[in-house]
Amino acid sequence: MGTASGFTVAGLFAGIGGIERGLAATGGHAELLCENWYPAKAVLAKRFPDVATVGDVRDLQSLPEVDVVTAGFPCTDLSQAGRTKGIQGKASGLVAEVFRLLERSKAPVLLLENVRNMLVLDGGQAMRYLVAELEDLGYRWAYRLVDSRFTGVPQRRQRVIFVASRDVDPRAVLFADDAGVPDDGRYADDSFGFYWTEGLRGLGWAKDAVPTLKGGSTIGIPSPPGVWVPNNELGLRLVVPSIEDAERLQGFPCGWTEPADRLSDWRGTRWKLVGNAVTVGVSTWIGRRLADPGEPFLEGTAIQAGDRWPAAAFGALGKVWAVDVTMWPLHEPYRHLAEVVDLSSATPVSARGATGFLSRAERGSLRFVDGFLDDVADHIRFMNKELSVA
Repeated sequence: MGTASGFTVAGLFAGIGGIERGLAATGGHAELLCENWYPAKAVLAKRFPDVATVGDVRDLQSLPEVDVVTAGFPCTDLSQAGRTKGIQGKASGLVAEVFRLLERSKAPVLLLENVRNMLVLDGGQAMRYLVAELEDLGYRWAYRLVDSRFTGVPQRRQRVIFVASRDVDPRAVLFADDAGVPDDGRYADDSFGFYWTEGLRGLGWAKDAVPTLKGGSTIGIPSPPGVWVPNNELGLRLVVPSIEDAERLQGFPCGWTEPADRLSDWRGTRWKLVGNAVTVGVSTWIGRRLADPGEPFLEGTAIQAGDRWPAAAFGALGKVWAVDVTMWPLHEPYRHLAEVVDLSSATPVSARGATGFLSRAERGSLRFVDGFLDDVADHIRFMNKELSVA
């Protein structure tokens, strides 16, 4: 694929360029970026100034002749946090435009990324649809569920990476690396991420990491996670990362989404941009293997129609094989949460937010780490005291 100098890329649903930035680090040269949301387009224009950018994918008549087409297509209708209308929902159904364009371009490789829920939504209908469309276009395919922590960022983010190809064996891209689940010693025990907007049935708890960054609530309110730092001074034991912290947690340089500020006064814009992005390190790993395919794990177990879609699989011509690999292709050097988020100057969780969380936690049946709820209660008392003094 490509040449010694690299490979060419057309990015659909490009967002803020998480896939394209990672591919660029391994020789990928973007020829076209397609993105319809104007704040994201502003980021792309600033960060990829020499690349042509177009808007609505439905208006795109054809693709340039490239080696790789990428599409982090909208997950709104697939995500458990979204509307879960399925692959034919108004937003996620736009993936059909990818197939329309591929039918005309015959691009050698397609790279898709989406949420874990895609594997189970509607009894696996989303995956059956994707596979059938790609096989009709003459592609072999493979997919793998990966955790962004393998790239070294402290964010527990699980996403389906899907590679379809006409020439490169997609198994040699996705299944050539497997470092195995890391032991607990990889993570420090001085900070823990959680969602303070939850607490009744879920928490998103993560040791030395934050749970998956979200684009925001269904009504457009930014939804950053909280971080519990047991050894911090009172008032800073429950803090919220900044948007710059969030950019780093996704593998972007601090300030990557700043160009969106001048286009929107909605405070959640940058959080939505970052929460919807692809972790840069994930696409860097894929780009490395696209440029230099490895020796894949070829052992697979045939699965039948109606079976649950496994965490990793490959297939062609109507056949599907499950592959026994982990979500950890590599163990890149880990940046601990306390190194990525400036815990000394982070914003404290508000008294109101912490009070709501504690109320839900006390009504629910979740189990918590010893000392956590005590610190939440102490934090509320401290913040209320500060408010009364002010």
